[in-house]
Amino acid sequence: MESTRIFNSEKTASPQDRQYRVLMIAPTSFFADYGCHVRILEEVRILQKFGCQVTICTYHNGRDLDDLHISRSCGIPWRTHYEVGSSRHKIAFDILLFGHALRLVQRLKPHIIHAHLHEGALIGSVLSRLWRVPMVFDYQGSLTSEMVDHRFLSPDGPFYTPMRKLENWIDAAAPHIMTSSQNAADLLIREFGCPQEKVTHVPDCVNTDTFAPIFSDENRLQLKQAWNIPPDRQVIVYLGLLAEYQGINHLLHAMRRVCDQREDVHLVVAGYPNIEYYRQVATELGLADRVTFTGRVRYEDAPRLLSIGDVAVSPKLSKTEGAGKLLNYMSMGLPTVAFDTQVSHEYLGPHGVYAATGDSEDLARCLYALLENRERRLALGSALRARAQELYSWESSARIILDIYAAMIGRIPARA
Repeated sequence: MESTRIFNSEKTASPQDRQYRVLMIAPTSFFADYGCHVRILEEVRILQKFGCQVTICTYHNGRDLDDLHISRSCGIPWRTHYEVGSSRHKIAFDILLFGHALRLVQRLKPHIIHAHLHEGALIGSVLSRLWRVPMVFDYQGSLTSEMVDHRFLSPDGPFYTPMRKLENWIDAAAPHIMTSSQNAADLLIREFGCPQEKVTHVPDCVNTDTFAPIFSDENRLQLKQAWNIPPDRQVIVYLGLLAEYQGINHLLHAMRRVCDQREDVHLVVAGYPNIEYYRQVATELGLADRVTFTGRVRYEDAPRLLSIGDVAVSPKLSKTEGAGKLLNYMSMGLPTVAFDTQVSHEYLGPHGVYAATGDSEDLARCLYALLENRERRLALGSALRARAQELYSWESSARIILDIYAAMIGRIPARA
């Protein structure tokens, strides 16, 4: 389905003519080395490369980065740790974030507000109306679907319908929406009734120079030793959040089946939170010496971590969120097994290996088949890296974003 708006790049000005002041609203504990944070980070860096002045308005917690201008709201004394996913405490955080964003609009006088996630779009919509500043909504998945995925909301509960209506209102109020996947663009049009002309697919991308398969066998051996992984084991690697909707339970059960067939396999699970819970699951499955939980991995250290993998895996169950980790796998030249979802197909295309969604046994079958066939692994990894280089460049996405900014500001008209 062709659902995105097309901008007339032949008539647009060069990026250097569009060095905007951008207020980016990020209702999350930025930077926290996962998912949507990576999209925000890379968008800001490429926009700054093209001359934009970007200020990120975010929660009080998060990791500061030297090359980014991050402005944080106040915290609340009863909630001092990072926020990941849905939480009732985010209501207080968002109220504080709104007040901070209001002060920033007054002080910075931005050309445009770039709002991430639904809470950011709600705050941005209010500020846009108050100060007559155009806003774009950077959509990374359905609000209610994410809350269901995190078990914060039940589809049969009394709050589901009101939250769904709020989500509809936020989507309708946004003047323009950018989506991280084509699947998300289609969802907005099909299920939420958004007009086709106000939705643009701006894909997640990857820095293929940073995420590159340049590590030698000696480097890989040293990294295995550092993580106490026997040198003769083939490594399956996962990088991302540890949560039920990410399919970690399915991955561990699949690993149990793989280990029943091969003795030379090791699983590296990199990410957080819930580390102790999943470590206990692995122990109960008899995998204590076959699975390494690294904990949180800094984004800049991710290429080294991924370089020890022979096969990458993404058993994500969510049907609406993006899957940025797939791009990192692809760029590293890692053959990748994923559950059979639209988003997985969108990124991996014909070079992915797809297991039936939610089926641990089929996931194990696909992993085992790749481990058994080195030539196929190398061919798929090479094809995936070429696909990442050809289709998922941040420079290309930045030009789309700048075209959207220009159209919203009114300097350059858009052609639907």
